[in-house]
Amino acid sequence: MRLSSLLLFSGIVVCALSALVNSEVEGIPEDKLLVVTVATKETDGYRRFLRTAKHFNYTVKVLGRGQKWKGGDYMSAPGGGQKVRLLNEGLKEMKDDHQIILFIDSYDVVFASGPKELLKKFQQAKHRVVFSSETLIWPDRHLEDKYPHVREGNRFLGSGGFIGYLPNIKELVANWTGDDGDSDQLFFTKIYTDQSKRKSINITLDNKCRLFQNLHGALDDVVLKFEDHQVRVRNVLYDTLPVIIHGNGPTKLQINYLGNYIPNTWTFESGCTVCREDLRSLSALQENEYPLVVIGIFIQQPTPFVTVFFERLLKLQYPKNKLKLFIFNKEAHHQRQVQSFLKDYGSLYEKVTVIEPEEEMDGAASRNLGLDLCRRDQDCDYFFSLDIEVVLKNKDTLKILIEQNLPIVAPMITRAGRLWSNFWGALSGDGYYARSEDYVDIVQGRRVGVWNVPYVSNVYLVKAGLLQRELKDYELFSSSDPDMAFCHNIRNKGIFMYVTNMHTFGRILSTENYQTGHLHNDLWQIFENPVDWEERYIHENYTRIMKDKLIENPCPDVYWFPVFSSVACNHMIEEMEHYGKWSGGANVDNRIHGGYENVPTIDIHMTQINFEKDWQKFLVEYVVPITEKMFPGYYTKAHFELAFVVRYKPDEQPSLRPHHDASTFTVNIALNQVGLDYQGGGCRFLRYDCSIQAPRKGWALLHPGRLTHYHEGLPTTAGVRYIAVSFVDP
Repeated sequence: MRLSSLLLFSGIVVCALSALVNSEVEGIPEDKLLVVTVATKETDGYRRFLRTAKHFNYTVKVLGRGQKWKGGDYMSAPGGGQKVRLLNEGLKEMKDDHQIILFIDSYDVVFASGPKELLKKFQQAKHRVVFSSETLIWPDRHLEDKYPHVREGNRFLGSGGFIGYLPNIKELVANWTGDDGDSDQLFFTKIYTDQSKRKSINITLDNKCRLFQNLHGALDDVVLKFEDHQVRVRNVLYDTLPVIIHGNGPTKLQINYLGNYIPNTWTFESGCTVCREDLRSLSALQENEYPLVVIGIFIQQPTPFVTVFFERLLKLQYPKNKLKLFIFNKEAHHQRQVQSFLKDYGSLYEKVTVIEPEEEMDGAASRNLGLDLCRRDQDCDYFFSLDIEVVLKNKDTLKILIEQNLPIVAPMITRAGRLWSNFWGALSGDGYYARSEDYVDIVQGRRVGVWNVPYVSNVYLVKAGLLQRELKDYELFSSSDPDMAFCHNIRNKGIFMYVTNMHTFGRILSTENYQTGHLHNDLWQIFENPVDWEERYIHENYTRIMKDKLIENPCPDVYWFPVFSSVACNHMIEEMEHYGKWSGGANVDNRIHGGYENVPTIDIHMTQINFEKDWQKFLVEYVVPITEKMFPGYYTKAHFELAFVVRYKPDEQPSLRPHHDASTFTVNIALNQVGLDYQGGGCRFLRYDCSIQAPRKGWALLHPGRLTHYHEGLPTTAGVRYIAVSFVDP
């Protein structure tokens, strides 16, 4: 009898333990979890929060929608009491005692994992309410001694996130009697540091950041963890993977950075997973249905290739009757290019507004005015800010940016050969540039996506709705540093700025060392802006010379190939004529070593227009490679004593008698077109009785100078012929 009773008792104990274990294994059903947050208005941060919640299928209840925020700016000062009041009111209608409430901020919070993991970690905490923890005490340091000591982990309470059972949460906030501007952090701290209340409500802290990660005071403890199509934040101090990441206090930029990756926003395996979401497609629209864009063009310093800028603007693939131009030109030097563009093409645009140099408006005022033109224009949908030094190669840039459907978005542009770009990935403590961990990978295209960043400049698109609502009557630029002021003001409004590198858009010019004393100053840009110089001045077929065998061999050891664009030829001629000091063609010539020219020409030397260094660079980059292919085994550094432009005219100097050149090899580039600009002309190599009588504009003749290639210049019978000659390796 006693044995059977004992067995019965043992069976009861085993069943009870089994039920307890099964209960823990089963865990809390996910449908018992409700996420509660306060959001009086929809911000970019709030929308990000909802997107991450949706990604993990959290159920979210939003309190305070449409109400005026009275909780103060508790990022830098105590506040937030309105949240407690709204929570207290919102809980009264809830009756299920098994309901789990997760109360968190939303403007600066992202989820890194789902409800199942969150609830499991909550269960493991073995308390009815779990608050987030911090390393810093706020807002009353005098309460530090009242905090219970912990063996390991963060000691202080963070009010931005807590989770618990409904009855306990109700008890937690039931005694709130403060004002909306009072400190929620102080309210919860006093409850927690009161031992009897802490025990009654059954509160603990998430000391090791298993559920919540507050970033303030812990930035060095947090890293991104990329693993198997997933991105998490890892707390390296406690080796935990928090479920909820909170950019509390002054860490808004850090949560923005982390939000570029979590939850699985960008992974190494899949790239950007959200970049195709919420797009504004233009493909289904007729051109007359396109959004109207005000393009603000800003010319603030002498800049190379301004004519090319306007050529590219004209080629932008967007209906011109849906574009209004606002052109601010501070530089009198560029009035000619601006006026020429407007004269020829201004009527194509819906409207053009120009601020000229004589109006003496500063850069900040001009940018504020440009935004205001869009703000006050009821038809304006976007403002596209475009600095004159931007080289916008992608004709679809404007369409691409509009389709991103973002508040402010910039196309990533870089400076050729450098890590410079038009965005910053991070800010230093004093608000200036700092390099984010991913900056180089983004600039070099190893990570492609749409990135939330703290600073953009030079070219970006702004939604008109922002200007007409959040930024109404707001001067965003200031004179001290307009771009810094703009981005600072945007960040303070809680508006996100993005940069996209999902397409190749272009680059930005260097304006350093730009000379303005010549007629065609862009000719002197081969060092500062070599890519743009090449696009403007090198023949379009130059890169095909070897692949498509474009080098011709009209006479023995004479090679003929395309090198200069038509624009380069025109600019060289116009530059020399503008300088105007042509030699008299006499044998006595003080410009050369020894003062005597055996075979004189009517010419201007490159040294006379300070072009010798640029000309040698041109020879090294574009002639030397051809020389070394055509004369294998001969290597040159393209040294020269004489490089000049020659002018042949029937009534001045029509031809040149037979002679050898004082060079190892000679480069002779035709700068204008036979039959169109002049008649006759050409070159005859006497030893081979071989003539080239129809030189092609922009093509170079390359031939040995001494001994073998005795030659003469054939008579120009009408018009004016120009050639650029270089005696290389004299």
